[in-house]
Amino acid sequence: MKEYNYKVKGVSYNVKINGIEENIAKVEVNGIEFDVELEKPIAQPKPVVRAVAAPVKTVEAPKAEQQPVAAGIYAVRAPLPGTVNDIKVTVGQEVKQGETLVILEAMKMENNIDAEHGGKVLEIKVAKGDTVMEGGILVTIG
Repeated sequence: MKEYNYKVKGVSYNVKINGIEENIAKVEVNGIEFDVELEKPIAQPKPVVRAVAAPVKTVEAPKAEQQPVAAGIYAVRAPLPGTVNDIKVTVGQEVKQGETLVILEAMKMENNIDAEHGGKVLEIKVAKGDTVMEGGILVTIG
């Protein structure tokens, strides 16, 4: 319901619009109800229909693939494209399974790339700030 106050030739009017159906408006002027016929129907706003989002499925970041490139030597690969934010190991360092090797930023999220195998870091193939593609070798462990 909308309410308006008007003054016509010094006389005050309180006008309430109680509803409109097609071209008939239900109006109350100073407490007296009227049905007012409009020249043409007022376009009624269409109802807003919003799609209901499906529940968001939580998935873990893909694991870095660590495949043997030679007997006992594993390549730690980028599970998705991104930027190297930090390198947590140095060449020659002994690492344990589950230890974080590289932090890779992908899709505005930081992903810890962990060792799936223990051993010695043989080579670091990336530097901080490098952009890597999915499957690119980050570190080799032997």
